[in-house]
Amino acid sequence: MPALTRRDLARLLVLAAAAPTLDAFPVSQAPAADPLAAALAATQTPGLAALVIRNGEAEPERVAGLRALGGDAVMPGDRWHIGSNGKSMTATLIARLVEAGALQWETPLQKLLPELATVMQAAYRDVTLPDLLSHRAGLPENTGDLAMFDTFYDDTATPTAQRLRYLRAALQEAPAGPARAAMSYSNTGYLLAGAAAERATGKDFESLIVAQVFEPLGMASVGFEQFGGVDEPQGHVEGRIANRPRDANPRMFAPAGGMRMTMRDWSRFCIDHLQGAQGRGRLLRPETYRFLHAGQGDTTSALGWGAAASPMKLRGPALTHAGSDGNWFALVCVFTATGNGVLVAANAADSLGGDQAALAVMRALAQTVAEPAA
Repeated sequence: MPALTRRDLARLLVLAAAAPTLDAFPVSQAPAADPLAAALAATQTPGLAALVIRNGEAEPERVAGLRALGGDAVMPGDRWHIGSNGKSMTATLIARLVEAGALQWETPLQKLLPELATVMQAAYRDVTLPDLLSHRAGLPENTGDLAMFDTFYDDTATPTAQRLRYLRAALQEAPAGPARAAMSYSNTGYLLAGAAAERATGKDFESLIVAQVFEPLGMASVGFEQFGGVDEPQGHVEGRIANRPRDANPRMFAPAGGMRMTMRDWSRFCIDHLQGAQGRGRLLRPETYRFLHAGQGDTTSALGWGAAASPMKLRGPALTHAGSDGNWFALVCVFTATGNGVLVAANAADSLGGDQAALAVMRALAQTVAEPAA
């Protein structure tokens, strides 16, 4: 079959590779007094939300625009789809299970998922959880079989069973490159890590991450629905509300980024990682946070994060990521030395300029929490 087009990927798959470290985006010279309103005026994005973290504390949420085209205004406390920004949450779940002894960082994939060992390409057999979580397993971004991917929308099996079916096919495809070399962004790697957690614990990924990550941090708003409720922001694509069955990723894609939550709950997770970088996080040991936050090998790809020395020409170090399912766009940049950061979410992606709107807001607000790099 022909290769997937960018529009196919934007419609179906998580595109967090858009700007994982933000290094390509300089800060603006004169930020607008209301950067959210300015970003909406410059694009067709319906709505935006942003939250600044300063000295480890969340400031009041900023919102602008509409929950949906022709609908009500965005409100503080609304839920937003954060796409592949959920990858750092999946990596944190894996780290919790490693600390508990249910998983080990060094176990090869063929032992993590022995039921798939006979079908996987030989190049994948010895990759480990850090390889998967830092996109250095040599895996393609997603399966290249779009027809097979489409079958998951009508699959009535559990998400756990669906993930194994997806992985059985994906692991038979040729590597994108050698393991433990350059970063090769892979959603499949995160599905493998999620499946390994399920096999090690006998529990489904969704229950695990709620119990191990979200509940301890008081993140009560998190959901895994393909579409939100009628009284909250809706994703948009190509000038319409994205509410058709195949507009969103299938639910089985959750470990790679299928979560929606309030900005406040997202900030709770980010604040824990900021505190963890200073030796006082709630979820993990200090050395584990350091491991998650470090670029692997010679890359800036950490475990669920991009490790940036000077994002947007601002003084780091910082942890960054971007996420989208083609209908939403979300960005995070947190500065580990200062406890400051910015979270931004838009209820549209590239087809309506949501990516550019979110980037403009990030550039403007990041200047208020970080100094220029030397």
